[in-house]
Amino acid sequence: MRHDGHDAGDRSPAEYGVLIIEDDFRIAEIHRAFIEQSEGFRVVGMARSAAEARALLARDAERIQLVLLDAYLPDVEGLELLWMLRRDHLHMDVVMVTAAREVDTISEALRGGVFDYLIKPTEASRMAQMLARFRRERTALAGQGEMSQDELDRALARLRPEARPAADSRSLPKGIDRLTLEAVVAAIETAGAALSAMQVARHIGASRSTARRYLEFLVSVQVASAELGYGDVGRPERRYRLTGDAGPWRGEGGA
Repeated sequence: MRHDGHDAGDRSPAEYGVLIIEDDFRIAEIHRAFIEQSEGFRVVGMARSAAEARALLARDAERIQLVLLDAYLPDVEGLELLWMLRRDHLHMDVVMVTAAREVDTISEALRGGVFDYLIKPTEASRMAQMLARFRRERTALAGQGEMSQDELDRALARLRPEARPAADSRSLPKGIDRLTLEAVVAAIETAGAALSAMQVARHIGASRSTARRYLEFLVSVQVASAELGYGDVGRPERRYRLTGDAGPWRGEGGA
């Protein structure tokens, strides 16, 4: 079990505390690294069993707004812990992050009011989408006495299919050059595997920060996805792979 040692008063109104309940320490560390790189979130603690989770909750429940919960724990079924959280800690939202794909498990989790259900291995882009939606909904509801239907519908944007941004090379944002973007796309396609920003930087002869900016742009328009893995020195790093239509940004020699 991990505790970060900060006092409750350190949390700003825009920062949400996260509890990770996951018995695989490598997966837990990947989740922790990703969350702590995400604006507005901080990991309050990590538990590898229900017993550790209960002890941490008894001490720090008021500092936790979001729980990432695995369905498989060594001392109890994760769904049992889910119902305890829904009963005793109504201010928390729970996201299942698990390899459990059985419809019965998914159905019970949904009946238990989970905020989201992520199936392992979880892509970084999907985790980022969940965190962004959580932050958006919490912000929209904070301090509200009443809401109109339109305000509620905007807050609960998950009720509507999200529009996929158009991969249109004619509307590239400031700081994104078409030729460099083509080189980034070609580097990933040539590798045939997920690459880190540093690996792409070496391919295109640019700095790591430049490569990362172009890679994150591709993620934002859903042409690429990002996932967390361990680098050569054992530290978690974001790796990128193409997952959508990169046609508008392939060079003349591309497919």
